[in-house]
Amino acid sequence: MANHDKFYINGQWAVPSTKDKIDVHNAGTGAVMGSVPAGAEKDMNAAVDAARAAFDSWSQTPAAKRAEYLGKISAGLKARVDELAKTIAQEVGMPIKMANRIQASLPVATFGNYAKMAGEFKFEEQVGNSLVVRDPVGVVGAITPWNYPLHQIALKVAPALAAGCTVVLKPSEVAPFNAYILAEVIHEAGLPAGVFNMVTGLGPVVGEALVKHPQVDAVSFTGSTRAGKRISELAAQTVKRVTLELGGKSASVILDDADLAAAVKGTVGNCYLNSGQTCTAFTRMLVPEGKYEEAKTLAAEAAKAYTPGDPMLETTRLGPLSSAAQLDRVRGYIKKAQEEGAELVTGGAEAPDGFEGELRGGYFVKPTIFGKVDPKSTLGQEEVFGPVLSIITYKDEEDAIRIANDTIYGLAGGVWSADAGRAQKVARRLRAGQIDINGGPFNMNAPFGGFKQSGHGREAGVYGLEEFLEYKSLQLKP
Repeated sequence: MANHDKFYINGQWAVPSTKDKIDVHNAGTGAVMGSVPAGAEKDMNAAVDAARAAFDSWSQTPAAKRAEYLGKISAGLKARVDELAKTIAQEVGMPIKMANRIQASLPVATFGNYAKMAGEFKFEEQVGNSLVVRDPVGVVGAITPWNYPLHQIALKVAPALAAGCTVVLKPSEVAPFNAYILAEVIHEAGLPAGVFNMVTGLGPVVGEALVKHPQVDAVSFTGSTRAGKRISELAAQTVKRVTLELGGKSASVILDDADLAAAVKGTVGNCYLNSGQTCTAFTRMLVPEGKYEEAKTLAAEAAKAYTPGDPMLETTRLGPLSSAAQLDRVRGYIKKAQEEGAELVTGGAEAPDGFEGELRGGYFVKPTIFGKVDPKSTLGQEEVFGPVLSIITYKDEEDAIRIANDTIYGLAGGVWSADAGRAQKVARRLRAGQIDINGGPFNMNAPFGGFKQSGHGREAGVYGLEEFLEYKSLQLKP
């Protein structure tokens, strides 16, 4: 059991103002694996006060020195990468092999990347008679999700610190233990008191207290579109800068000249990563009408490789969902799709077979594929956040582009074609922030973020650093 009973505020472990706790559940067993404090507004106010008091000094700290601290944090996380992978595999359910490669290793790389960037970035330039400088935006409130918990924390905290901002983190209460490991690493790295602070608790309580606090200058949030709208409303009262990375309903457009087998296999793998609990997941596979039957057969075959299993085993490719609430949500969407007439190709809402002992309490769901999905149906429009793939047919290229763009979201997508030029031409017409061409890999230096109701602002690379900087012009007398 990992029972944490304090927050990290002003460089030390702080006793909460209440005795309320939040249980954290093991995704693979359903059992309580520990608890964290449920903070109150008083706790969040103390964290913001600490961040505000530390800002003047930290913002004036040379960029090279800030880079040195970020490098220490990266090294500290690297030393605990196996512990992080095990922790997140239990919290979230991602199989341990992938958790090590993605959930634990990407944050190490992110802090290291921003350490390098802080030392190289040009924080000022001469433009005519003006010296244009980049100042840190101020105190940053970071509110992060449970699906890639430490990765999303790193994408906010690392660039904010590199920019010279101080930070108050509210990690997800579903997967908070990894954030405690980060706080321990930061403390050991000797980061000045108040530069990084962390308060756990519920969004409507400490999350809202952070967003509405008048001393918070910017909010960076990753989560649901519904919560993003609420954050925008609260932040508007004090005209805060807000960066939002929200939901998605990404289309994988398989053009008629594509290698169908490779495209279908790639789409299924993308959809099922982290049990479908990925905002960029290719949950809509668009195929030409004449290739539907072949695509359906290939997809069903690909799905067989994703048998749900114990996330702590190296051989497991599909772990459980993160929570009982998420399990109910995903099963509800599967039942709704059947009610609305979609063709169930494989999977379904019933619990998968073969689980014994403590794993019987885990949040497992069958990898599911629906065919002949109406693009306007619930399954064709709403984010499920589970291993559920929709196959949608289209008449021609124009029809495919229309369907791909016909949702409220615009986070990611994919295009597959034997002609890379043709694929790029189609990709340029998709209204989404990140399009993979023929399965192009993730690039941690490319901007990440969405169009439409998938949010605004960008994370990763220099683009993520710039979210935490303001322009200032010093008009010099010639």
